[in-house]
Amino acid sequence: MHDVTETSKPETRRPRWPWWVLAGVVLLAAGVGVGWAVGSVLSPADEVLASPGFTTVEVASGEVGSSISLNTVAAWTPVPVGVNRAAGVVTSVTVAAGDEVSQGSSLYAVDLRPVVVAQGETPAFRDIAQGIEGPDVAQLQGMLTTLGLFHGVVDGKAGAGTVAAIKAWQKSLGLPQSGVVGVGDVIFVPLLPTRVALDDEVVARGASLSGGEDVVAGLPSSPVFTVPVTEGQAGMMPTGTRVEITSPDGDVWVAVAGEQTPDPETGTITVALDAPEEGAVICGEQCAQVPVTGQALLSSKIVTVPTVTGLVVPSAALVTGADGTTAVVTTAGDRIPVTVTASARGMSVVEGVDAGTRVRVPAT
Repeated sequence: MHDVTETSKPETRRPRWPWWVLAGVVLLAAGVGVGWAVGSVLSPADEVLASPGFTTVEVASGEVGSSISLNTVAAWTPVPVGVNRAAGVVTSVTVAAGDEVSQGSSLYAVDLRPVVVAQGETPAFRDIAQGIEGPDVAQLQGMLTTLGLFHGVVDGKAGAGTVAAIKAWQKSLGLPQSGVVGVGDVIFVPLLPTRVALDDEVVARGASLSGGEDVVAGLPSSPVFTVPVTEGQAGMMPTGTRVEITSPDGDVWVAVAGEQTPDPETGTITVALDAPEEGAVICGEQCAQVPVTGQALLSSKIVTVPTVTGLVVPSAALVTGADGTTAVVTTAGDRIPVTVTASARGMSVVEGVDAGTRVRVPAT
């Protein structure tokens, strides 16, 4: 038998790379990855590169205007016009602050005797009876004439006709018909009719009067309206600026900005308000809504840019040429000259372009 001898195959060895070769391969792979990442992040997307530098909007009808909200201060400025000459206890008060009174209106009562108002520059200073003459008598005759009780000549002489009228007047008031007007029965004021305010600390039910007290104050035809503002706000309210005041009852009173008066101590500026038309009154027939005492704060809208209606585009769509003309640019790139009639809050009313035209607006 032959011995079979197993023959060994030679061992196969894998090549070994030097360490510096392997390191180079790793670094190369890392470099490729980083370059791809940087390229992917920093390279703009195709959409961005292709996006235009503007958007488009359609010229459409609208309105442009601007306003700010501030408080208007309304306050009456009463002026003393009448002095009480009655002595005794106030038993009733007939008028309220701000009421309008006219010839013969009752103001209050002292010891149940009415004290009335009449027109005249001369204050009451004596009793008026038959035979008395003077301007105070003429003023009394004027009141009695207005009331339809005296039909004679207003001559300042208290004759029989004047005395008869006095008795008729006393009867209408429920007083004894003495024919004599006491010094405390009438308070003469310069002008009637007028709004009045009584001094409620002096003339009050139960208060005692000795005569000589300034108790009747006359009110002007309208309160004084002002707007306290900062320097910056004052710059937005040049003379003639429209101001819309909301009244205590919710009505809207229109005024215009007038003279500006700075206050060096507070740094504020007071803007006086006037009626839009000369001789008119801001509150019209509704001035009684403003309290006679103290100050009333009324919310107001200051119209810094009057509302204008027309074709509107974003102000950013307007371009100015080298010759100074203003234009809009259509989607196709055509320039259309326009006239701007109003601008506020980033929008403008323009003329010269048709409604529906799409114009460019910078994308930024």
